Amino acid sequence: MKKSVNRQIAAVHLTSRIGQTIVAVLGVTFGVSMYIFMNSFMNGVNKAQDDMAFSSMSHIRIFNENSVRSYNPVEGFLPSTQTIFTIRNHKVMQYTDGIKNTSEIISFLEKQPEVTGIASQLNFNVFFRSGSKKISGLLSGVEVINEDKLFDNSSKVISGKWMDLNYQKSGIILGCVLAENLGVKVNDNINILTSDGISKNFVVTGIIETSVKQVDKTKAWLNISSARQLLTKNQDYVSDILINIKDKENTEPFLSKITPVVPYQIESWQVASQQLVAMTKIRNILAIAVSLTILFVAGFGIYNIMTMTINEKIKEIAILKATGFSGHDITVIFLSQAAIIGFIGSVVGVVLGYGISTLVNQVPFEIAGLSTLPIYYRYQDLTLSIAFGIATTLVAGFLPARKASKIDPVIIIRG
Repeated sequence: MKKSVNRQIAAVHLTSRIGQTIVAVLGVTFGVSMYIFMNSFMNGVNKAQDDMAFSSMSHIRIFNENSVRSYNPVEGFLPSTQTIFTIRNHKVMQYTDGIKNTSEIISFLEKQPEVTGIASQLNFNVFFRSGSKKISGLLSGVEVINEDKLFDNSSKVISGKWMDLNYQKSGIILGCVLAENLGVKVNDNINILTSDGISKNFVVTGIIETSVKQVDKTKAWLNISSARQLLTKNQDYVSDILINIKDKENTEPFLSKITPVVPYQIESWQVASQQLVAMTKIRNILAIAVSLTILFVAGFGIYNIMTMTINEKIKEIAILKATGFSGHDITVIFLSQAAIIGFIGSVVGVVLGYGISTLVNQVPFEIAGLSTLPIYYRYQDLTLSIAFGIATTLVAGFLPARKASKIDPVIIIRG
């Protein structure tokens, strides 16, 4: 019965000064809506950046740097430090090149439940020649179908078809800027010159736009079989094995599993692109800092309003205590007001924040493959915003409520 009376008194307090109540609700609404918008916008920026970065970068890369062996035969036969010897024309010999046991490694990787995609590449530097134009760049021999599964290249081809590489062995796909600089289009011929002096003509079967300018400016793709023929390598030779896993943020456990088995360098995307990781974390921290600052400001506003309400209602509070209401009941009454303000403000804030984010998502923003400002919603952000809104108002209302619970009715009634 008393709980019902407490709620009724809280409702009367809220409706008797409707202007103050609306201001308090708007404070929470503004804070929550900005929390939704800032997090949605930062999530959108992070997602757009990840999409661009992972359009050409896998979660994990297996490769073999050009290793060298420093071997001195004299030291093996004459280990004494007192021996003096001279070696002339000392040369550094390359020990190994590329990945040669690809089939065994891929067979092992395909059995791992974390793996969602594997693609082999053969990457090497070449000169692209068309007429009198000669441009240095990177040629990537790829497994056409597997490469498309990893990076969705077929959706980025703006002229021609990605899958044409699968059956047209003399075909090549150029980055859009590279094609423009060479002055070629689909069905034109270009010449490829390797560092070993091997030259071969290819037919342009497609032009691709990845939104990463450096890639579009310097890179071309062809079938990995053609790349092996161009370098006179066997059918098991690659320079890189690219792997995508289910959870790209959790690469360490997978690396610890495969490192003892794979005898080559293994690199996660976090190590390969530390700048990407750092910028994502900084943006997240910035979004959280701004959002929490707004909520704290809203909390101070609610604190002031609750304090004013208590000062205005101080005689009514004294009468309530004189008629049998305990300090706990008074605290419950004012915390109930704060909770109602927080709940209404949070719900309205979620709707407003979603609306603002939707409008911003329509703003034209033609850059790096984007057409509008990026917005990405996460359901946990909606839940957290309501929780933060209610928590902020409860914390802001606790101190005034506690003050009200300690009022001495005798002193107040006497005057």
